Amino acid sequence: MTTDDTVAARGTAAPPAGPWRSPRFRLFFTARSASLLADGMLMVSVTTSVLGAGFGATGVGYALAAWMAPIVVLVLFGGVLADRFTPQVMMVGADAVRVVAMLVMAVLFAGGGVRLWQIMALMGVSGAATAMFQPGLASIVPRVAEDIQRANALLRVSESMATLIGPGLAGLLVAYGDLAGSFVVIAAAYAVSAGGLLPLRRLAAGGGAVGGDPDGTTEGGTGKGGAVDESDDPMWRRLATGWHEFRSRTWLWGVISLWAVYGLFVFGPSLPLGAALLTEQHGATGYGWIASADGLGTIIGGLLGMRVRPHRPLVAGVCAMFFFALNPLAPALGWNFALTAVTGVVAGCGFAFWGVMWATSVQSHIPLAVLSRVSAYDIAGSIMVIPLGRALAGPAAESFGADRVLLFSSAVSFVLLAAMLCVPAIRGLARIDRPTRDAARDPGRPPAPEPERETGKEAPAAAEA
Repeated sequence: MTTDDTVAARGTAAPPAGPWRSPRFRLFFTARSASLLADGMLMVSVTTSVLGAGFGATGVGYALAAWMAPIVVLVLFGGVLADRFTPQVMMVGADAVRVVAMLVMAVLFAGGGVRLWQIMALMGVSGAATAMFQPGLASIVPRVAEDIQRANALLRVSESMATLIGPGLAGLLVAYGDLAGSFVVIAAAYAVSAGGLLPLRRLAAGGGAVGGDPDGTTEGGTGKGGAVDESDDPMWRRLATGWHEFRSRTWLWGVISLWAVYGLFVFGPSLPLGAALLTEQHGATGYGWIASADGLGTIIGGLLGMRVRPHRPLVAGVCAMFFFALNPLAPALGWNFALTAVTGVVAGCGFAFWGVMWATSVQSHIPLAVLSRVSAYDIAGSIMVIPLGRALAGPAAESFGADRVLLFSSAVSFVLLAAMLCVPAIRGLARIDRPTRDAARDPGRPPAPEPERETGKEAPAAAEA
């Protein structure tokens, strides 16, 4: 991977403004960081609280399933509503609902005598709100930052930090405070998220008209057929439009199709079986350090995403993901602690770098009018089969052995990533550097010239920054 210097060589455009120069991005970054911290705390707080209430591991499974199920079912509708009413409106509303749900949870645990169905109901409400929140994230970024890749990299670093800090903070609050207090802190974090998003209400809606893909890469979508007014379309038609935009891009559905298989055979078994083997091999403390090494790797990967600008981002991201295949391989082969920790750093780095490249590609090539819906299909396709993979991991390990299942996961990882590189549309997708659309720019800044269009699979004529 080499830094692409096409723009500098041509000397035709100034580099894009750094995300921190935009007050809107700073607000969004603060909001997103608070939301990620709350998400990181939630799972630990719920798990500890359910166990403390005497409902056992089965109760934990029910509570987490009650949170995940609405996300899978409703995320597509969340994408439609975000494109219809603007992402900011849906995200602020979702945060408000989550604040109330967490405060009610705190009251229940403070009063004692909480029932499992009450926890499940509140987790279901929180999951439904999350389904309304998530699709809008992708379409907010191009509205608040000119340098989309650096913005995504900063958000990835924030996510990594929240993953490291959130669970530890929740554990600390539960250990030295009380169960109710942890949910109050989570509610406060969601409130900070809503407060950061609230001033962004004047961002461009991006809805109403679909089409006119500015990068000209649509393969049969509305981007080649002109804009289409959606202002009066019912929900089902908007869903259909989002699906049409999704399936009309071979690189998009190609990646998600393979990613779904990846989730079933790699992401699904890797976490539960890897955790069990690593704990057995290196102890609980050793596993904790290895997990921290993985988190450190994701931070490094995010930082690399700020600096490295490959001309073919998906190719670079897939190549980085090959390192992630080492993640299930280390416990399967019983590598020593030091080598396993290094593997965690490298795997985390590859995964985070891929995440930056993927998010940037989607946000750069999909029209804003349908970006939330396309993102919803992305989310649904990516996460839908992971719970099934985790459910099947235990029986598979009992039948074949955990080490053999993880070896299979590692082999499948290599095969699927190689398959991505064999798809011409994925391999040929070029990076587009362009400023945020004029309607989403900071007030008072002059409009920037539109980037030149691509002609099919060729590289961009000029990368506008």
